[in-house]
Amino acid sequence: MIFPKTMPPALVALSVAMSTTATAEPLIYGFQAEQLEYRSLDGEDAFAWDFDAFVGSDELKLVWRSKGEFGLTSDEFEGLENQLRLQMPVSDFFDAVIGIQASTPDNGPDRFNGVLGIKGLAPQWFEIDADLYLSDHPFFRVEADYEALLTNKLILTPSIEIDIPLKDDLAAGRRAGGPILEIGARLSYDLIDRAVSPYIGVNYEKAYGGTADWRRASGEKTDAFSVVFGTRLMF
Repeated sequence: MIFPKTMPPALVALSVAMSTTATAEPLIYGFQAEQLEYRSLDGEDAFAWDFDAFVGSDELKLVWRSKGEFGLTSDEFEGLENQLRLQMPVSDFFDAVIGIQASTPDNGPDRFNGVLGIKGLAPQWFEIDADLYLSDHPFFRVEADYEALLTNKLILTPSIEIDIPLKDDLAAGRRAGGPILEIGARLSYDLIDRAVSPYIGVNYEKAYGGTADWRRASGEKTDAFSVVFGTRLMF
């Protein structure tokens, strides 16, 4: 772009900015909560959430992901995790992920990790999120869910999450190779398109291997079953 020599510098800067904006990809943003729910446990009711908020473009997104559980009996954050992630496409159906994660529950140690992963749609339309968390206490986590349309508005969403510690973290009650499995199923109804979808379902978590042994030795439960009520949000 060529400008007259007599054009004021401020107008040159404004013209460049307008030109850049015109040719840049449009900015997109959104919010998606897969889980905002009340969990009815055996005397240990809790509120749990799992949501993403993002801003960026189709080529690069900045994502804030938050998930956790607040014990309504204990009045503590029994799980609290926040991530800042950059996502960029590596194929038609998958994004590469790089970021940082902070885990800061009230009843456990603070942990901070780098994150490397991949997120997208696998064959048969399973949504996959597989991440490696890197620090002094590394672990691997894979999450998968599937939306089965029973009718145009009624949707059954089974889900599974496997968390595998790669090194002992006894302060957090985890032993290397002792996985923690969480499975669930939620039946939702699209009340307002896909923006608001109330649901009811079940959720089950169980520790295995050395992690389960450590929890038993510490007098903790190795599994937990809950009935859940909540809503999915998307906008």
